[in-house]
Amino acid sequence: MNNEIPNRAIAAPHHLNLENRQKLTLTGITEIESFDETVVVLHTAADTLIIRGDGLHLRSLDGGQVLVDGSIGTIAYEALRPTGGFFSRLFG
Repeated sequence: MNNEIPNRAIAAPHHLNLENRQKLTLTGITEIESFDETVVVLHTAADTLIIRGDGLHLRSLDGGQVLVDGSIGTIAYEALRPTGGFFSRLFG
């Protein structure tokens, strides 16, 4: 069994703090992929983070910090996939 932590996971520490399902503070964000009032897609050093809810508003601060306000319904991680074109992400 391999107990090593991948270098990319320790390159940028990632933390999140959710207050009353209305205010989410995130650190260690490397990229904002997309956002609208119902879905926010962000990248950390290790994973893709998907936030779903209603009336979501995004504010990006310095140093990889992001604030999300609104009615937050779900927060989910999925492993990073190799980047491709629009259709490969849509159907991949």
